[in-house]
Amino acid sequence: MIEFFMQKMQENPKNEALLSSKFALTCGELLLLTYEFTQWLHKHNIPSGAVVSFDGDYSPESLALFLALASNDNIMVPLSNDSKHHFVEFREIAQTEFDISLNHHEPHLTCTGRQAGGDIYGQLRAQQTPGLVLFSSGSTGKSKAIVQDLNKLMSKFTTQRKALRMLIFLQLDHIGGVNSLLYSLANQGTVIVADNRTPDSVCRAIEAYKGEVLPTSPTFLNLLLLSKAYEHYDLASLKLITYGTEPMQTSTLMRLNSLFPNSTLQQTYGLSEVGILRSKSRSSGSLWMQVGGSEFITKIVNDTLWVKSDSAMLGYLNAPTPFDAEGFLDTGDIVEQDGEWIRILGRKSEIINVGGLKVYPAEVESILLEIDNVEDVVVFQEPHPITGSIVCAKFKLVEEESKRDFKAKTFTFCKDKLASYKIPTKIEITLDNTYNERFKRMRR
Repeated sequence: MIEFFMQKMQENPKNEALLSSKFALTCGELLLLTYEFTQWLHKHNIPSGAVVSFDGDYSPESLALFLALASNDNIMVPLSNDSKHHFVEFREIAQTEFDISLNHHEPHLTCTGRQAGGDIYGQLRAQQTPGLVLFSSGSTGKSKAIVQDLNKLMSKFTTQRKALRMLIFLQLDHIGGVNSLLYSLANQGTVIVADNRTPDSVCRAIEAYKGEVLPTSPTFLNLLLLSKAYEHYDLASLKLITYGTEPMQTSTLMRLNSLFPNSTLQQTYGLSEVGILRSKSRSSGSLWMQVGGSEFITKIVNDTLWVKSDSAMLGYLNAPTPFDAEGFLDTGDIVEQDGEWIRILGRKSEIINVGGLKVYPAEVESILLEIDNVEDVVVFQEPHPITGSIVCAKFKLVEEESKRDFKAKTFTFCKDKLASYKIPTKIEITLDNTYNERFKRMRR
């Protein structure tokens, strides 16, 4: 499958493949750099089927190495600088045999002395196909190591679609980042990289390079609204804003729809275990969507979404298989259904049961985000001897405010907007971010 992507770049060598304030790369230049990295792998005796990690964020070198490892049928473990504190853990779980660091003037290679084995890696080696190891965000627990057949992921991009100038937000260690990169390469689009993932930097990059698509998370979009960075840049080129990885708050979506009337807002849906499904929002201001695609089968069992995928992962390295006998995955997402449309209410594991009554964190967060002086908030649960659980909320404020005054203000604001059992009983105020390096809210 990698040959398809190489051929696409050969067809239009002058096309802008990668742009940022630090580098600019055409498809022809990316092809040449990929060839140089392929030669480098051979020079250092890295065999096909070897498990190879590489660290470093989007750059000409990281993209070329990604393609070279795929060409060499390696099992790659991309690690972004965001997760540096997990590098040792992730490499041990993945049993990496070679570690490459791109955070130097020249690639730095370490031979680990490990011999990676197991049935999953054995399947990839027997089929002589490249593999991809990704780690779940671990926002509600320990990260799982997910192994994908990279050829299967690539195969969904052989259908020609529109070439777009896309600002890549999620890194190469995230299924969304890999999906965005492969889409751009397959359709002769352009990958735009912001200097960092602050609202100001992202808006600056969209203006400078005429970005058309911004794929991101609800948490980042909330930060964008709060910062008002969009007021200082020309974002007229932005045609599509996609959001996923976590539930979107209604209040955030309504504000975005009002502020960006010329941009389509589209909810995306996917998991590292099954890939990214094709999706269609009912409208820019709606949380209802259709999900599926020719390579996916979906069903709803007891209000929970189940997915079967042609490009499903081969398995976890550090956990049992989550698939049932028919190959379906219980996504853990609770949904409402309206004909072919679904609306995601939240993760089954995050539902708060207060005396037998269900509370969905995203619904409560949507209201709490409207309170004056709130930068961000995450809703979670704690056990209670009488009700079973109570609703808790951790706030990050724009400006300092006494906890006593803020609690009183919060209760007054919520009392006619939320049922009493949904109003947070426990309130915390923090100076720390309420989200992880993937801009996903962290729940206890």
